[in-house]
Amino acid sequence: MGNDGRIGWIGCGRMGAAMATRLIEGGDDVTVTNRTRAKAEALGVIGATVVETPRDLADREIVFVMVSADQDVLEVTVGENGVLANPDVAPAILVDSSTISAETSAMVREACERRGTKFLAAPVSGNPKVVAAGQLTLAVSGEEDAFDQVKPYLSRIGAGVTYVGAGEVARLVKICHNMFLGVVAQSLSEIMVLAESNGIKRSALLEFINNSILGSPFSRYKTPAFVNLDFSPTFTTSLLRKDFNLGMAAAKATSASMPLAALTTELVTSAVGAGYGGADFAALLAEQARSAGLVLEPEGLVVDDGLATPPRATA
Repeated sequence: MGNDGRIGWIGCGRMGAAMATRLIEGGDDVTVTNRTRAKAEALGVIGATVVETPRDLADREIVFVMVSADQDVLEVTVGENGVLANPDVAPAILVDSSTISAETSAMVREACERRGTKFLAAPVSGNPKVVAAGQLTLAVSGEEDAFDQVKPYLSRIGAGVTYVGAGEVARLVKICHNMFLGVVAQSLSEIMVLAESNGIKRSALLEFINNSILGSPFSRYKTPAFVNLDFSPTFTTSLLRKDFNLGMAAAKATSASMPLAALTTELVTSAVGAGYGGADFAALLAEQARSAGLVLEPEGLVVDDGLATPPRATA
């Protein structure tokens, strides 16, 4: 499957638009729709075809969904004007990258099966800036032959595309990822407070870590937020708490012991309670400092986040 596939795209918010843009600018035939038409029209300017409703995408070979929540996914798939509502035709494959529950995902999968459509759950790790830099990662679950068909498109959207199994397991993979994210962020917060309490600048500590074997794309990416205390949300502390709660429920169901995750769940909950629910989860640093009686100040430095936007792929 090359650049001649007929693609439908539902959801042109910041994340959906960034992902669809990579396909459009890569030469794919993409038709888009969005509840607020103006957002879809912005993609029309760069070459997408714009239609009114998801139902209008039923004749597309592959349809991607990237919307906000469970109810939105149900509306654009099985709703009155959903992509599965046309009685005469349905997509061959539906790929959902929205952040939704495994229960809702299973409902959509069942609806797809009734229409002869293969369904892939494909949650992502990243934000629009990460997408633009070509560093988005995706975990995908469902029928493996459907994954093989869609993988060339997913590889144009992101750098890492991993098939993780059947059914809804990709949803749990995403939760595991976010729990790890939280544990690492909390650990970084603790050592930054320790260092600063002893007169070491956060920027100096993070520069050392980023240049060491422990440095990672994540530690580099979050360095500007930690150094300058910029907690503009990329992923809120409240959303992180939700994923920890879901992960701990899954752990309880299988008797998996997760002592570090359990403690981090409480620390994330404390940060939400301290008023950082709507802030980026990097605010775990502020809550850790507060509990240590340390007053943090932005360092006011220009710090590289490690992301560089590569040239767009061409047809």
